[in-house]
Amino acid sequence: MTVTIYGIKNCDTMKKARQWLDAKGVSYAFHDYKATGIDRAHLDRWVGELGWETVLNRAGTTFRKLADADKQDLDADKAIGLMQAQPSMIKRPIADLGDGRLLIGFKPEAYEAAFQ
Repeated sequence: MTVTIYGIKNCDTMKKARQWLDAKGVSYAFHDYKATGIDRAHLDRWVGELGWETVLNRAGTTFRKLADADKQDLDADKAIGLMQAQPSMIKRPIADLGDGRLLIGFKPEAYEAAFQ
């Protein structure tokens, strides 16, 4: 299984996910989308499979600081544009398990089930 974890290096939730994977001996690639960005194809897939409401982190500081006009009339296309312009608005981590499955966020029990 080729696992890629997408997120931001200094995020506390990312650190927990990476520590869990390391402790379980799961090898993975890490993609820091704040440092290297994220392409439209990845965002399209994530939003297509998980829904933009799940992928867009509306609780984060970056989203909350947006102008009200940017927060209104959100749909998949507008959300993808916001996330591509400011990857900090993508919920994290997103784990691509390499077999077509995605996990979003970090819950030890979900990771345990996914990596059995």
